[in-house]
Amino acid sequence: MAVYIYAITAADHPLRLDGLHGVGESGGAVRALGSGTHRAVVSDAPEELRAKRRDLLAHQAVQERLLEDGAVLPMRFGLVAPDEEAVTAALDENTEGYTERLQQLEGCVEYNLKAARDEDDLLREIVGESEEIQALNERTRQHPDAHDDKVALGELISQEVERRNNDAAQEVVEAAAPAAVTYTPGEPTREHFLNVSFLVQRKRAGEFSQAVADEARRRGETYDLTLHGPLPPYSFV
Repeated sequence: MAVYIYAITAADHPLRLDGLHGVGESGGAVRALGSGTHRAVVSDAPEELRAKRRDLLAHQAVQERLLEDGAVLPMRFGLVAPDEEAVTAALDENTEGYTERLQQLEGCVEYNLKAARDEDDLLREIVGESEEIQALNERTRQHPDAHDDKVALGELISQEVERRNNDAAQEVVEAAAPAAVTYTPGEPTREHFLNVSFLVQRKRAGEFSQAVADEARRRGETYDLTLHGPLPPYSFV
């Protein structure tokens, strides 16, 4: 029977699974598989698995319980193996890699940081500081049919937006990184010029959050820094 996989732990993890319910309408029992140095925390996989709120919360609850008691390798929602034998075989084949990664994640959680800037404020800053852009902007106003000037203006502004956003992203990361173990960048979103995940030791979580808060305060109201966490360290598995 197919099994749904929540996480991988060391064999000596407490694995307090009582009272947890798996994904799927029936919410089957959550259990551990493996006989060597690692365990996979699983439940029977439902016939139809969809990212419903109920199932997302069940997935999250299992991982949060495990994370309370030690390092885990959290799997993202939706990972299904064909049967228990496939899971135990994977544990045996990747023992060294799982051991190394669990050691790196011991005592750590993930925080995701997104940063956005008020677009109108950014454009005002760009236009106000560039004589070339000001001149092109004035020409396009006086000559609405000046296609080449419009293209040149658009390209200059686009380049300047990208440059300034990249600079701001680097500065924000540099402000937060000293309180983290490491970080990994994600793809920026349409609204956010920065999307980055940090691996943070639990004992330094307060210090890390304060560093982000200080940077947000320094940048003022035209910037929006949004911090999510603590989370299972998905981005570092």
